[in-house]
Amino acid sequence: MLVNVSYTNKDTTRKVDALVGKPFTIRERFKMDGIGSPRLVIAEASIQINNLLLLDNNRNYCNIEMRPKGIIIGFRSLLESYALVIPYYKLVIYKGDTQIYSLHIDTYFIKVETRQNGKAIHKFMTKLLAAKVETLPTRLEDL
Repeated sequence: MLVNVSYTNKDTTRKVDALVGKPFTIRERFKMDGIGSPRLVIAEASIQINNLLLLDNNRNYCNIEMRPKGIIIGFRSLLESYALVIPYYKLVIYKGDTQIYSLHIDTYFIKVETRQNGKAIHKFMTKLLAAKVETLPTRLEDL
């Protein structure tokens, strides 16, 4: 789900919280050793996101916030802030080559480069995959 989060809207906040859960508490954030990614350079994006990113001439950056049931990928275009909300059960991650991670949901995708903070980004993606695996059902009856 791609949403504009520039302004506080209770309805949008309610939808996001229902999809990926409420934010972690401070204690949980310290226990997990952080829930946010380093600043990521967007290498490529789906047509809907790319149309937003083309509105300005700046370098396109994003960051990822972990939630209990999913992630939120945040990015800016002009003076607006946008969020791509992805629950873990719809999240697909590809690692094309050593420099690119690709995050997908339905028709949306964002490819990010790992050149600048390579080790930090790889560590975060490992933590993200572990969190995704924890949310998977453990038994066939749970499906």
